[in-house]
Amino acid sequence: MEKKRGFLARLWRLALLVIILVGFWYFENRTIATETFQVTSDRLPAAFDGLRVVELADLHGEEFGPGNRNLVEAVQAAKPDLIALDGDLADEHTDLEVIRNLAGELVKIAPTYYVTGNHEWAMDRRKELFAILEEAGVTALHNEYVLLERDGQSIVVAGVDDPNGPWDQKTPEELTEEIHAACGDPYVLLLAHRNDQLARWDALELDAVLAGHAHGGVIRLPVAGGLLGTGMQFFPEYTAGIYRAGRTCMLVSRGLGNSGIPFRLFNRPHLPVVVLRSGKGVNNP
Repeated sequence: MEKKRGFLARLWRLALLVIILVGFWYFENRTIATETFQVTSDRLPAAFDGLRVVELADLHGEEFGPGNRNLVEAVQAAKPDLIALDGDLADEHTDLEVIRNLAGELVKIAPTYYVTGNHEWAMDRRKELFAILEEAGVTALHNEYVLLERDGQSIVVAGVDDPNGPWDQKTPEELTEEIHAACGDPYVLLLAHRNDQLARWDALELDAVLAGHAHGGVIRLPVAGGLLGTGMQFFPEYTAGIYRAGRTCMLVSRGLGNSGIPFRLFNRPHLPVVVLRSGKGVNNP
């Protein structure tokens, strides 16, 4: 009898441990962490002070709740003026109906802009993906820009395709020249999937850049930060948060979904809310 009670006690402890581990895995991989960042610049026109941009990066076709209800509700709660889909929205394994449903909900919340990541260019069905986004009303920025106007003032929202795209695509340098030729020297918010181009954006004197790609380093360690880079190198740079060079402020999302390594640790799915502020701030040179 004593042995039986001991066995049952060990079994209950094991079951409790399994429940705790499953719950922890669910929390780390299926619950969304919304995080707000302030990006301040005296180059931002006063009419755009307080503009709220929600960034969705590296979704990889994941669903958060039925019909992505949890993700849509998190975006709604952030009260965005713009939504940025910052690459790897889908990948080679994605059910594109998931993207159709999500895109249809996002455009009801706020104007939604999209740039490609590396995985879209590996998809056989990327043209179908692009058509789905267009039909939903998402504005794709394939090395293009749009001019936003408020109260007689304007800023530029630009987007660059991932380097995995066509070999002869327009370069960011060419796009920047095009913007300057048409608009002078405006405040530029750039959507660009890759997280490792800060020096390039600084050289182009861009104001704010939204990026992803790094997945937050997959596993995040205290003090050290992200453990793994996209090339499986240890302790990569630029995995999460704000980085600055010159007048450029780059915000890197930890992303929402998984690719390759199918889990996250101390690195919940990330929904950054970027609030643009006009005035002297820490990202001014």
